[in-house]
Amino acid sequence: MDSTLSSHRRLVTEQRPMNTHAASTEVRDFLRHLADERQLSGHTVAAYEVDLRQLSEFLTEYLGHSNWCWGDEDVDRLALRGFMGWLGRKGLSKRTVGRKLSATRSFFGFLYGEDRIPCNPANTVRAPKMEKTLPGHLSRGDTSVVFTEAEQRAERNTLGSARDLVILELLYGSGLRLSELHGVDLHSIDRAAKLVRVMGKGRKERLVPVSEAALTAITHYEPRRAEVKARIDDALLVNRRGGRLSRRSIQAAVSSCFEVAAGARGLSAHALRHSFATHLLEAGADLLAVKELLGHVSLSTTQIYTHTTKDRLRQVYSDAHPRGE
Repeated sequence: MDSTLSSHRRLVTEQRPMNTHAASTEVRDFLRHLADERQLSGHTVAAYEVDLRQLSEFLTEYLGHSNWCWGDEDVDRLALRGFMGWLGRKGLSKRTVGRKLSATRSFFGFLYGEDRIPCNPANTVRAPKMEKTLPGHLSRGDTSVVFTEAEQRAERNTLGSARDLVILELLYGSGLRLSELHGVDLHSIDRAAKLVRVMGKGRKERLVPVSEAALTAITHYEPRRAEVKARIDDALLVNRRGGRLSRRSIQAAVSSCFEVAAGARGLSAHALRHSFATHLLEAGADLLAVKELLGHVSLSTTQIYTHTTKDRLRQVYSDAHPRGE
């Protein structure tokens, strides 16, 4: 196993020893393919490893023996449907089962593409039907409350207070993922063009607009950052020791800021990205433009935000029109 995979072994929450099939050459090659060729993050590769370990455990139980191979005719569509049922009986949500099926499909697709199995049994297995859930986001009012509080804190001119405002401005003002913000360096920001270069999912780079408010917050924060003598490359967000601020610390900073608004409490940092998309669409932004800003591969991923805006329109109609009720 290469260093990329081994360095993330501690991220896997289920630390049982891998069985023969979960540690097979096919699995190792697939995980290496994810890390090296698809350049997925260590967290994602570790999650695939857990999914395939569970699949191996189920197939041994389902087939009643441990001498099976990935290309056996008994490892078929019915077996994979049984795997989904097995996961459901363990209390996993439909969304989690669907994600594990997606990992299974990717694995068998890899094996079939490499001519290691005669057919792909995962091709015709349907994912569980899931109800569309609206992503958690802040109302415009709650957003205003959160930013007003963060701006007042930033006036204290400490490393933490100035940095927290930068975090909010980039998550909400540019719609960044937490992982993308974590990786931003000072040189990633083009102040003249008001753009920031980020590394998105699948290690795909994209340029995202940066607001004037974010640039002002960064300028205010830089003297405090310089005081700790940043020692990790050119990291934008640093801790008191000069190291790159962790994802957990970014989340904690956002949670602290959210405490001032009732509608924001309990939401994750990702809610700011959801709010970015929702507020753009509510203001009439083009769906394709929002898709590009978010770095989504598929338009269907972006379309979930249209449900949020439709609900708002229905509420406005119901509240304001004489015949709305």
